[in-house]
Amino acid sequence: MADVNVVGVQKDGENYLFLYRDDQSDDVLRSIGRTASQDELDFSWYDAAVLSQKVRSSRRDGWS
Repeated sequence: MADVNVVGVQKDGENYLFLYRDDQSDDVLRSIGRTASQDELDFSWYDAAVLSQKVRSSRRDGWS
């Protein structure tokens, strides 16, 4: 069974959580970007950058 990684942010009572396996890191990075591009959400490009850095860092470290 593969481990599930979680990155997320809570803003103004809204929760943005992204769950992914290690082999899905490229997919979750795209999903984070798509979420930031939705103007009706309170999820900013800054939030996307922070979460993307966490995904990339965990990939380099070999764990999340």
